[in-house]
Amino acid sequence: MKKLLFVACFICSFFHPVQAQNKLAWKGKKCAVVLTYDDAIDQHLDNAAPLLDSLGLKATFYVTAFSQSVQKRLTDWKKLPLKGHELGNHTLFHPCVGKTPGREWVSNENDLNNYTVQRMENEMRMTNLFLQSLDGKTKRTFAFTCGDMKVADSAFMNGMKKDFVAARAVRNEMHQIAAIDLYNVDCYMVNNNSFEEMKSWVDKATQTNSLLVILFHGVGGGNSLNVTIENHRKILRYIKQKEKEIYVAPMLNVAEHISQWQKANHQ
Repeated sequence: MKKLLFVACFICSFFHPVQAQNKLAWKGKKCAVVLTYDDAIDQHLDNAAPLLDSLGLKATFYVTAFSQSVQKRLTDWKKLPLKGHELGNHTLFHPCVGKTPGREWVSNENDLNNYTVQRMENEMRMTNLFLQSLDGKTKRTFAFTCGDMKVADSAFMNGMKKDFVAARAVRNEMHQIAAIDLYNVDCYMVNNNSFEEMKSWVDKATQTNSLLVILFHGVGGGNSLNVTIENHRKILRYIKQKEKEIYVAPMLNVAEHISQWQKANHQ
């Protein structure tokens, strides 16, 4: 009997810290959610930001510095960090690998097949400098355009890690804090999804103590990868209602927290 009790206590002592770590990993909450908006389009200023501000939610806007919206509404983009939102780096010209099915829209000038790693690094650093002129900040996160991570066979982020705290990829996955690669952070991309589908992502993150990064493009238009205004409103309100269980913050804040947690727990 004593032996059985000893074994049971040993098992509990082994698993309890792991369970406790998972439960306490997200500032004492069950999970983390990061709301991200890509490409710097007018609908982010007109449809997304006002709702975020009304709910008191902070998001990351991944800015393509030479987008039409940035060129025409620079003053409006400057206002976002004043409200607590992050301006993330989404390159200068949004280059992607072209000459593949579905990528007919990629011009020769913005085709990563025609880039060098040095050119990519230069444009990323120029975008960081541009964003610093808007918000005065030197810490930044990055989002891979089209999820493309390489120029030819070279992973360009390898030489850029000192320039960024984290980088977001494009895959429908979520992970617990110990398993997150800060330079390859997974996300769930919204592509005309229903509220119920997006809600299931939030519920899964809560149940599994994971990080959920949601990627929006169009919000009520502006991009074929769209979310309706109604479903966008519903999912943000749902996240706000569960804020006692969910750590909601921009990518930079969450990434810094992950980095500190992983170092403290020797990950």
